[in-house]
Amino acid sequence: MAEDDGGARGEKAEPAQPPRPLDDIDRDILRILQTDGRASIRSVAERVHVSRANAYARINRLLDDGVISSFSARINHERAGQGASAYITLKIVQNSWRTVREQLQELPGAAHIALVSGDFDVLLLVHTPDNRTLRELVLTRLQSMPEVLSTRTLLVFEETDLDPGPAL
Repeated sequence: MAEDDGGARGEKAEPAQPPRPLDDIDRDILRILQTDGRASIRSVAERVHVSRANAYARINRLLDDGVISSFSARINHERAGQGASAYITLKIVQNSWRTVREQLQELPGAAHIALVSGDFDVLLLVHTPDNRTLRELVLTRLQSMPEVLSTRTLLVFEETDLDPGPAL
């Protein structure tokens, strides 16, 4: 892996936006929304002791500034018919991160993709209905990608989603 090239696997890095400064009210709003993304503006405003208009403006600013990227639901994958989960590590061809990322985003059951440092290049979390489907995903889909040099599959036996902590 190239050292001071500013990018992943020899690629040019996209310019980073400076972090948005957050005050205590912003952090409180983020904690509330992390715990309950369906919280109403009114309940958020009451809990952080600001007007509804202020809470609305702050949430919109957090969205516009990219601090909040989306709202989502936490899924019990087993109850949703996705009983097999695995972390898959991939070693990839240098300079192929963006191409690989695009292909991984299209995989059924792909939940998280990260470019990492260390003994492998990519960490992929997948949820599939069963081990047969997981095996097909690894052996047929992943290992057929020309940019993927090798894979390693780590089965998840049990997982626990953590609630957001007190500090951001």
